[in-house]
Amino acid sequence: MQALEVVPGEDEVKFSKELGQLEKQGEIVKTRKNKYGLPEMMNLVKGVINISQRGYGILKPDDINEPEIFVFGKNLNGAMHHDRVMVRRQEKAFDGERPEGEVIRAIKRANTQLVGTFDRGRHSFQVIPDDARQIYPINVKPSNKLKVKNGDKVLVSITAYPDKNKYPEGRIVEVLGRKGQPGLDLQVVIRKHGLRTGFPESVLAEAKEAAVPVPAEEKERRRDLTGVRMVTMDGADAKDLDDAVSISRKKDGYQLGVHIADVSHYVKEKSKLDKEAFARGTSVYLIDKVLPMLPPELSNDICSLNAGVERLALSCIMELDSRGNVIDYDLFKSVLNIDERMTYEDVNKILAGSDQSLLKRYDYLVDDFKTMKELADILRARRTERGALDFDFPEAKVIVDEKSFPIEIKRIDRGPGEKIIEDFMICANEVVAEHMYWAQMPVLYRVHQKPDENALDKLNQVLGVFGLKVRGKSVDPKTYQKILMQIKGKPEEPMIAMMLLRSMKHASYMPEALGHFGLASKYYCHFTSPIRRYPDLIVHRVLSDLLNGTMNANRRSKLEKGMAAAGEHCSMQEIKAEEAERELSDIKKAQYMEKFVGDEFIARIVSVQPYGMFIQLDNTVEGLIHVSSIIDDYYEFNERNHTLTGRHSGRKFAIGGEVRVQLVRVDTDEAKIDFELI
Repeated sequence: MQALEVVPGEDEVKFSKELGQLEKQGEIVKTRKNKYGLPEMMNLVKGVINISQRGYGILKPDDINEPEIFVFGKNLNGAMHHDRVMVRRQEKAFDGERPEGEVIRAIKRANTQLVGTFDRGRHSFQVIPDDARQIYPINVKPSNKLKVKNGDKVLVSITAYPDKNKYPEGRIVEVLGRKGQPGLDLQVVIRKHGLRTGFPESVLAEAKEAAVPVPAEEKERRRDLTGVRMVTMDGADAKDLDDAVSISRKKDGYQLGVHIADVSHYVKEKSKLDKEAFARGTSVYLIDKVLPMLPPELSNDICSLNAGVERLALSCIMELDSRGNVIDYDLFKSVLNIDERMTYEDVNKILAGSDQSLLKRYDYLVDDFKTMKELADILRARRTERGALDFDFPEAKVIVDEKSFPIEIKRIDRGPGEKIIEDFMICANEVVAEHMYWAQMPVLYRVHQKPDENALDKLNQVLGVFGLKVRGKSVDPKTYQKILMQIKGKPEEPMIAMMLLRSMKHASYMPEALGHFGLASKYYCHFTSPIRRYPDLIVHRVLSDLLNGTMNANRRSKLEKGMAAAGEHCSMQEIKAEEAERELSDIKKAQYMEKFVGDEFIARIVSVQPYGMFIQLDNTVEGLIHVSSIIDDYYEFNERNHTLTGRHSGRKFAIGGEVRVQLVRVDTDEAKIDFELI
């Protein structure tokens, strides 16, 4: 205490509180002898743990240079999926690859509520979580207020977290409904992933107050682009229009304008509106329902770049040469007036020349669209040349009726319109990111790290079946790109491309410009979608400070302190949103396929496991052929080649193979679809 110049009395109390806070955050560790130490000096690693359905955990360390740590179920010691924990690293390595560890304690619990099925036993009451990664049943007491029946879907609030010797305890706070009840699937997904639905009244009041037309004095402070021809280009059902584009030819190249809604003008820092947006982190798109990051008064109206009305924006005007190199750029605040709200479908038809009525209606924009496609092709070719990866997976859109029941699964392929916007947004994001980097501004970069050695080893096991290999322990994007080119047009292309994608790390938000592996980009951030992504809003605020001359040392210091935590939160919210969107989509696909039980299909094998094969139909629906249903022989799994081979017949099933199948079972609650071979 003397060495730290802590004066006994008031200073001592304050110092003890600071120590307690640091211990709570995992920055220091208190030993059994009441002494403090640094985690890294005690062989302890902090990070977020992801629990597998099989009951083990994988720790993703905070330090990106640290390898992932494998934690056996017996060593989880009450840790739950997505908890921030402290793990003691052990000397031995799991399977000679990843180091092994044991959870010492949870630093921050990720789950306060869970969705599950109420199970009324003889002597106890439990809620079995719907998410198989939540491996502990939750002990609950019977509710006097809520009428809960066995098998009901319920929302349970955790009152006591698990440890090494006991299950968690909880209290049922809401009965969501019975199996098969209309709309239950959406409510289960929303509650399961802890998504926020309605906005508090105080937030709505702030949004209403902020949503006013562009005042004359604000217009005078900005560059007037209301006379510049520009359009938005989005899906037909989009309502939150973040971005607009403008283009013109120059003597030796192009002038490209990317104009982004100035959300930072309306959402003031530390306001209730801002705090709610940060808590959400991102908008969530659940089939036919959107859970927006901002209230509709902003997201669909005053911030949205709707055609025919003045809107505030941050503009990035880039001068590019004939090879797509950005030779100059200008970033500034603007006011603009969009000429047309275009859809991808209409732009694709115009570029194909297939719809005369559209060509006539938008005749004054046809040349612009052709120039946009020309530049987009150049930008894409330039990215490909430097090693950027283009996973052109077919997407599926589930079409539902007025009761949200699926009536069609529509396969969607990216056309020129979609690629134009993608290419232009990437270009603007790179320009802004590099500008921020050299200006030494504290922002969140979009970081996509290289695959680790363990992921590469597993990938090579499968690639070897096709005579392919990722060579070297430290790969660059061109290594993956080469494989994508080798499998182009082959039956196994979709499956191998998916494996390449899954071998890579999930992109995240960080305060350091560590590069984007998939885009082969040294500097990258998210600037183009501030209506639906909070990291973009952070970038806008910092850029506004820079443009306004209000970025000083004090402001910079405050931003730097909270940036890492903001990045971690936004990354986690993004993962939650993606998982929710994917889960509801899978449920709707299962509901759609239920009426086809007994029908036959041609499918392709996308994965081979010891217990069976996953296959995919042309409409992107996936299902399982369990090995026990293949009765013409006894099939053995080859782990090295990822094949199933008949012991007597020699019949072999491998990734990429085509099979004829019959749909035999659909579980809409679990979104599981079972097929059998014909």
